[in-house]
Amino acid sequence: MSIIEHVVLFKVREGTDQSKVDAMVNGLNGLVTLDAVLHLAAGPILRVRSSLSNFTHILHSRYKSKEDLDAYGSHPEHQRVVKENGQPICEDIMAVDWVADHEPNPLVLPPGSAVKVTFLKLKDNVSNEAKGEVLGVIKGIEEEISGIQQITCGENFSPGRAKGFSIASIVVFPGVPEMEAAESNEELLSLQKEKIREHLDGVIVVDYVIPSPSYSSL
Repeated sequence: MSIIEHVVLFKVREGTDQSKVDAMVNGLNGLVTLDAVLHLAAGPILRVRSSLSNFTHILHSRYKSKEDLDAYGSHPEHQRVVKENGQPICEDIMAVDWVADHEPNPLVLPPGSAVKVTFLKLKDNVSNEAKGEVLGVIKGIEEEISGIQQITCGENFSPGRAKGFSIASIVVFPGVPEMEAAESNEELLSLQKEKIREHLDGVIVVDYVIPSPSYSSL
């Protein structure tokens, strides 16, 4: 089964009342009950690791097909949450969708999991061979860095809201300590970056933690 990864980044306006922020996050998390959704989690971003990004919140969800993603996007409840809770308080939104290179296990990420999302913008006229090289480096991270529970990557197929970012990945750790331990391997990480740097025109990296179900009942 091909799994569709859908990630949305939100920039909430500074000074927005926290109750309105909570209403947006709770409304987004409530969309997990829609039939097309395999997994959905939304919450505040833990860390932004890119000067290109000032996003504050994230939503990550999974689907069996592009058709199921479309069904989620057009569902009246999704439209209502976006219109009533998201748009009034957000000054920027971007979204990236890709077909996972393999079926992630588990599909539903447990609360407390630490997730690192990376979006890559490639330089103009980068060859398919170079794209393959970049994806290969991402896939190889799992073998070289301990503590990773799962990783998926792929090319974005929804350019409309992606701001030119065309390759994305999700790396999942059991928790924040495991993610921080992996990041302490600076020598290995710098080597990975060096392999693909010549092909890149921009990078966005954000970390977040899967919230507990109780978050949606605050």
